Amino acid sequence: MLTPLEQLLVALDAGPVCLVTVQEAKGSTPREEGAWMAIALAAPEVLIGSIGGGHLEWQAMREAHERLKACAAGAVDTTVAEPVVRKALGPSLGQCCGGVVSLRFECLGPRDAAGVRARLAPPLHKLALFGGGHVGRALVRVLEPLPFAIRWIDSRDEIFPAGLSSKVECEHSDPVQGAVADLAPGSMVLIMSFSHAEDQDIVAECLKRQRRHADLPFIGLIGSKTKWATFRHRLEARGFGEDDFARITCPIGVPGIVGKDPEVIAVAVAAQLLMRVGPLT
Repeated sequence: MLTPLEQLLVALDAGPVCLVTVQEAKGSTPREEGAWMAIALAAPEVLIGSIGGGHLEWQAMREAHERLKACAAGAVDTTVAEPVVRKALGPSLGQCCGGVVSLRFECLGPRDAAGVRARLAPPLHKLALFGGGHVGRALVRVLEPLPFAIRWIDSRDEIFPAGLSSKVECEHSDPVQGAVADLAPGSMVLIMSFSHAEDQDIVAECLKRQRRHADLPFIGLIGSKTKWATFRHRLEARGFGEDDFARITCPIGVPGIVGKDPEVIAVAVAAQLLMRVGPLT
């Protein structure tokens, strides 16, 4: 699955695009400063990203389309500053948010791709995901459009699907717990391998690393309370104690979301991660 930025870069490679960016947002607005969408002059017209939907987005799409046609016809001097249009989210737009947004319109072409990538690429939260099974695959599908750089690790060969975005790095590691030592500092960790024995070894390596560096802000283990109770007993025999166990979250996922389908678990876990990470600066 391509991310919105990757879709934009593909569109730029094919021809002209009008990029609409929220340059300023005051009061109650559908999206924050920096949010963007893009219109590609194609048949049918291509829309990438979103500035919040509703009549604001519809009107901005029409304005972007008209500007893009003017740029293609050479009727706009693209060397001058891009226009910024102020929109009040009131009765005139049929919206009752009450805020004000300023939208920047830019006509772009293939030569602008590098600058667009540098400007729009979001900062990413680092996530190490151990396990390429059903839940792991569902979780990657949920997280790919979100601001996560995923290091996806499994001990089995040929387990990873094709067509992943550039934000997902697949790694075969045998033994799988050997990958813990060189995780990037600040990585969140999710453990959901095909084997309880592997899960336990990964947990143990994460706890050893936490004793040395304390640089893994979240360690989540898939499973029931019974599984975690069994793991605790076995880990105690390996020299770990209550201070270590307090660093592990098991079960994972936000409370209140029931169901054991992989997609349900993936949504619950993704929500839990988003609640923990907060905004990146």
